Amino acid sequence: MAKCVALVVAAGRGRRFGGDIPKQFRDLAGRPILRHSLGVFAANPQIDAVRTVIHPDDRPLYDVCADGLALLPPVDGGAQRQDSVRLGLESLVELAPDIVLIHDGARPLVDAGTIGRVIAALADHPGAIPAVAVADTLKRGADGLIAGTVERAGLWRAQTPQGFRFPEILAAHRAVIGEELTDDAAVLERAGLPVALVPGSEDNTKVTSAVDLDRAHRLFTGSGDIRTGSGYDVHRFTSGDGVWLCGIRVPHDAALEGHSDADVALHALTDALLGCIGAGDIGRHFPPTDPQWKGAPSHKFVEHAVALAAALGGRIVNADITLICERPKVGPYRAAMQMRVADLLGISADRVNIKATTTEGLGFTGRREGIAAQAVAGVWLPR
Repeated sequence: MAKCVALVVAAGRGRRFGGDIPKQFRDLAGRPILRHSLGVFAANPQIDAVRTVIHPDDRPLYDVCADGLALLPPVDGGAQRQDSVRLGLESLVELAPDIVLIHDGARPLVDAGTIGRVIAALADHPGAIPAVAVADTLKRGADGLIAGTVERAGLWRAQTPQGFRFPEILAAHRAVIGEELTDDAAVLERAGLPVALVPGSEDNTKVTSAVDLDRAHRLFTGSGDIRTGSGYDVHRFTSGDGVWLCGIRVPHDAALEGHSDADVALHALTDALLGCIGAGDIGRHFPPTDPQWKGAPSHKFVEHAVALAAALGGRIVNADITLICERPKVGPYRAAMQMRVADLLGISADRVNIKATTTEGLGFTGRREGIAAQAVAGVWLPR
């Protein structure tokens, strides 16, 4: 059962932006705007599932945005944003999540800290939104002239994702069908329930114009850093005639035991990549209790982590893998392993290092009971 679901609303037409396609599908630093938003939620370990609300005419554009990401199937939206949110919520009834985060697909710069603050606030409140205090003096205008000054004390600029306990926000949306409220917090307010304010981010702006898109592009391309992640995995030997290591089958007088193909090296590498982007661990994305992964080739796990990194605008820099075992000997297969891992990561072979060591007869690997692997990876991420 999904505890926390992100509902990304991307059914709008973006008429204020203009152009041939809705703004959420416009290019931002080499990827569609919506792809950025989906990637952030798909990679977040606090989010159990992600569903997108789209316009039915936009399915081909959406499929490009969603490619390689583990997402729930999209649902069609309605005539107005409020209708789209309600239809998205109705589609989650069978999942019965505890909480839902509702996010505008045209806010590509949302960060994990903002998401975490909203989720944390829902432990004590039925609703919570990120917001930024108004700093500018506000004027009310009429006919091109100032009609008055608005007191800015206590005023906040609302952002998304806006988080809610699922039963309450679903009931609130059902109760206001036909009305037009400005955001989902207003829907919960109409039901008489309190909504908490948590700190948002100045970067978490909504793209509504070409100027907004230019600013977002500068934020994505103007800075970045290399994140490092590590992974460690162990598998015991069982009866068989070979093991999978770094995507290469190595003949041996035993096999490795595991729910998948038990490629201990690729499992450690997957965890290292997920660590680089703050996306939890392999068990969250591929639980061993899920029968669909029984006997699965482990390169699928690496490809998933690579896709998540790419969805965040990341570029894999390097990988270093250490195999810890007495047998089998890795040397004869090292070059093939290096090439295979480089191919999976989309980098040159000289950025992949494969090495092996023993424990001098000590511990479970020294007793030849199994194989351990360590991996370190580097990923460049924007911002």
